[in-house]
Amino acid sequence: MALKQEIASFKSLDDVPPGPMTLEGHDVCVRNSADLLEAMGLPGGLLPLEDVIDCGFNKDTGLVWSRQKKPSSHFFPRIRRTVSFDTEVRAYVSHGHLRAVSGVKAKEFLLWVPVGDVTMDGDTTVKFKSYGGISRSFPADAFARGQ
Repeated sequence: MALKQEIASFKSLDDVPPGPMTLEGHDVCVRNSADLLEAMGLPGGLLPLEDVIDCGFNKDTGLVWSRQKKPSSHFFPRIRRTVSFDTEVRAYVSHGHLRAVSGVKAKEFLLWVPVGDVTMDGDTTVKFKSYGGISRSFPADAFARGQ
């Protein structure tokens, strides 16, 4: 179900209808993706994507996705890490947790390591885990909107 941009909002999950919904346009998707992350107890700036085409959320399954025109990367200055994002980023979201993440890699030394899981560890720490078992924890405010 595609929603009109002016009425679409993930700020309150109570207002999101059951089943899948898709939004179109960069500004709408960036704002609503950040709203959804924050509504689920995660930092709103975890996915700083560029040139987003569309995004969506399935309230029944927790699947969330965003598609951008081309792969992008973002440097998070507080943690001194670069993260790359494929054209499509997908995950299953629940309160304080992103699981089965695809399309996200973090640079660790000279390697690009796929991120598989993101979990809030308390209120102030975000823990990232790769599919290979490597994990790193960082301050949650390093991933606030605009960082």
